[in-house]
Formats: sequence, C-alpha cells, structure tokens
Amino acid sequence: MPKGDFSVARIEKRTRASVGKFERHIERKNESYENMNVDLSRTPMNVHFQGCGELTYNEHLDRLIADGVVSLKGLKADATVFNEMILDVNTDYFERNGGYDFACRFYEEAFHFAEKLYGKDNIISAVMHADELNIAMTEKYGKPIYHYHLHIMALPVVDKEVRWSKRCKDPALVGMVKEVIHQVSHSKKWKSEKALDENGNPILNSNGKPVYHASYSILQDKFYEYMKDAGFEGFDRGERGSTAENLTSLGYKIQQDEKRLADIEQRIAAEQVRYNDNHKAFMTFAEIDSSGKKSFTGKYTVSAEDYEKLTTLAKRSYSAVSEAQRLREENKNLSRQIWSLQSEVSKLRTALRELTEKCRPYLEALKIAPQKVKEFISGILEKFKKQEKSIYYEPISAREQQSSERGKRSKNKDYER
Repeated sequence: MPKGDFSVARIEKRTRASVGKFERHIERKNESYENMNVDLSRTPMNVHFQGCGELTYNEHLDRLIADGVVSLKGLKADATVFNEMILDVNTDYFERNGGYDFACRFYEEAFHFAEKLYGKDNIISAVMHADELNIAMTEKYGKPIYHYHLHIMALPVVDKEVRWSKRCKDPALVGMVKEVIHQVSHSKKWKSEKALDENGNPILNSNGKPVYHASYSILQDKFYEYMKDAGFEGFDRGERGSTAENLTSLGYKIQQDEKRLADIEQRIAAEQVRYNDNHKAFMTFAEIDSSGKKSFTGKYTVSAEDYEKLTTLAKRSYSAVSEAQRLREENKNLSRQIWSLQSEVSKLRTALRELTEKCRPYLEALKIAPQKVKEFISGILEKFKKQEKSIYYEPISAREQQSSERGKRSKNKDYER
C-alpha cells in the first residue's frame, strides 16, 4: 500500500448565520474563487447525490421546521444547527484507481454511509467536488489532476421521547410516550462518553481526569470500516492512538512541501534570468535613428540591410512583449504557490511541534519498552471498542412507541388489580 493513503472523515460546525458562506462554496454559487484552485470549466462534473433544489440551506430547514419534520426548540440563535461533513482520501489514491469514474463510485458509497449516519431525510446536500486542481499532483503527473472529495451538509438530529407528565388528566397516560421529537442537537449527536474499566469505573488519565470516547475518532473508524466492507481497498484509516505514525506522517508532509517550495523558488529564479539571455537587441538607439533618410516627398527610405534589421528587431520586440507577459503571469502564479506553501509549512511545523510535545512521554516509553507499550495501548483500544456507542441515526419507530405504550398500560392494569 502506498505511503500516506488515508481516509478522512471530519465534522465542521455551522450555525444558521454562518452556513451561507459555506453553501456558496459547496454549491459553487460564487463567480470566482481567487484563493482556491477551482477550475470552473469542470464544475458541471461535480456530482450532486442530494440537494434542496432552488432553496437555500436555511430555506430548506425552515420548510422542515414548518412541516414538523425537525425541531430547533431550546436552541440558542448562535447554536450549531448544521454539520458539514467532509469525506476524503488522498488525491493519488483516485488517480491510481481510475480517476473521475472511480471517485464517483467511491463517493456514491460514501454518501450511503452518511445516510446511515444522519438519516436520509436529515441530509440537505451532498456534493462531490471534481473541479479543484491539486497543484502537487499536477506537477507530479505533468497534467491537470483534480482533488475529489465529498461535502455533506446535514442536520444532527436525535430522537427525543416526550412523555405525559403527572399533570395529565388521564392517570393511565402518565409516563407514556406522548410524541417523538426529531430534535436538532449537535452536542447530543456527538456526545463523548466516559471510558470505563472492566469493573465499570471511569478510566483516568495521568492528571486524574476521566478519559472519554472521542466521537469524531469513532466516526473515522466507522467510515473506514464501512468503505472497506463495501469493497474499496488500497487505503488505510491509520492506527487509532498511534501517535508515532501521526508524527511520521506529519513530518513526511512537511518534507514534501519544503521540497516543492524549493523547486518553485528555483523555477522563478530561472525564469527571471532567461529573458535577458534570450532577448538581445541588434541595434542601438543611435543606429535606429540614423537608419532612415527622408526624401523630397517626405517619405523615409532605408537600405535593405537596415530594413532587415528593423523588421527582425520588431518581431523580436513583439515576441519579447508576449514572453514577458507570460513570464509575469507565471511568476505571479508561482509566487502565490510559494506564499501558500510557506503558510502550510508553517502550520505543519507548529502542529508537529505541539504533537511532539504532547506525545513526548509516550514516545520516550516507546523507545524504552516498545513491545510492552504496544500491548498496553492495544489492550486499552480493545476495551474502548467494546464500549463504543452507536453514532448511526436510529429513529424511534411508531411500532416501538406502540409496544412501549402497551407495556405501560399492562403495568398500570396490574398495579390497579
């Protein structure tokens, strides 16, 4: 398996006020994308697995609320209402396996994973982008290579049972399910739960604080497992909890970006001197001024030799202007790439430094007793897996409600007897 091919599933929180900006990007509603490598000529190749027609995301949500499909009851104005989930694998993975057609099949299956995760009716939009140029891969293959990935805008819905209270006029109904509300709640959908040991006690970290199951980490596992079960091979999720692998991967990315940065800087330097080497004038200003003679009719005449020199110089000048313009544009693009890479390298170095510091005790222990540390970590992860909560959307069906109510009524009758 090629190094660095990992599946990624991440969640970004969006409010009603902020979602419009991201909607314009996902749905390609902007006229231009100055800071991104978006090729608008390929935008028609983007694949919509789900959409809300002419409605905006907020308008679609308003319709769902009006129809009683979902509820925002109890949420503050600035609460997280939308989840933008991005599903992704390295660009090179798709290029090796068939490019665009393979990406369409892959992300169609990934969309079904999202349906299972959120519930089909709770997904507002699902778009595979096929129009974002990957500069690094384009340079590697010598042709335009595009980064395929899937954006999903969904509502984090959890089903909430509302039961009859003691104030109900019919005592037989007290405690029974009155209705099921499809509540939008990011905090409940992605709630992290305490990890427990074999005795049911909370597991504590070195600072004495409880260790939690990270819901987003479980999401990474589930996405990877789902796609593997669907028959997609050749990539990895990465070993959960393996800080050594994360450090290695991050260091490798920094190294590759720094190599690309150095290469681009060399290309700019070469382009700047190439113009002077290849475009030399054949005549001085004085020679040009003295090359023509004015006749009695007011016209200028030149010798055949001077005419040839002047026409050659004119052609060279026209060519030089065109070449200079092309070089200016290329240098401008390369300069933008340098700025982007410098920013990315700086961020990666900061992330690597923070990750190294955070994982220092683990790395030191790994050097001293690698086998024992691996066995210890594997044991903890195995316990975690057994305690993992389900992150899939499981609606409370009407049949389950009826069964629950029948059970309550039966208990009440037994009590009355």
